[in-house]
Amino acid sequence: MDDKELRRRFETLTTAHAADACIRAGLPVRCAPAAMSAVEPGTRLLGRARPARHLGSVDIFLEAFEEAAPGEVLVVDNGGRLDEACVGDLVVLEAAAAGLTGIVIWGLHRDTADIRAIGLPLFSLGAISTGPLSLRDRPAGALRSATVGDQVVSADDLVLGDDDGVLFVPAADAERLLTIAERIRDTERAQAERIRAGVTLREQVGFAAYLAARRETPSLTFREHLRSVGGAIEE
Repeated sequence: MDDKELRRRFETLTTAHAADACIRAGLPVRCAPAAMSAVEPGTRLLGRARPARHLGSVDIFLEAFEEAAPGEVLVVDNGGRLDEACVGDLVVLEAAAAGLTGIVIWGLHRDTADIRAIGLPLFSLGAISTGPLSLRDRPAGALRSATVGDQVVSADDLVLGDDDGVLFVPAADAERLLTIAERIRDTERAQAERIRAGVTLREQVGFAAYLAARRETPSLTFREHLRSVGGAIEE
């Protein structure tokens, strides 16, 4: 399934659905740190990662764009630095011209007003006025992987972003994960409608029966009980 179709399917999902799908599928949940947020609230993002480690100069991004395919997401590793911005409006404009679908920065950006006007989805740790403060030596693999928090991201990963943050999933598993996420979404929507209709969540998941069963089997977890009754509130 191509990225365009994956983006279409993600339109009715959230990163929370996808994260729960990872748990259900037995895959690691690889979230960017909680401080990562979109420049523009309501931003949504999905695309294959195009990693780049910032070294103090814009040329690393221009080189990444030379290799990039339309629909990819530039994933910038600036070591989580909070003393300099590594991406500004010109890089964002160039990313849009290269056909990228967004940018994720393990670091800061600047030119916020201009970036909002450009409209390309951008997630970062925040904004600061100053640009790069120094040049660094280029390590091996500077365009092959990027670190975002505790996560190492490569071109084998898909980047998902929304108001809950940024999630990285293996591109090879994306279709399977979205299918699971859609099932979780549908279950949760049905549960929400029943709550609105007067059937509490405790009634829907048989919580009284769970408490009784736990008295008999103290090791029984709520997640195990939910799986037995088809609930989805924790996965």
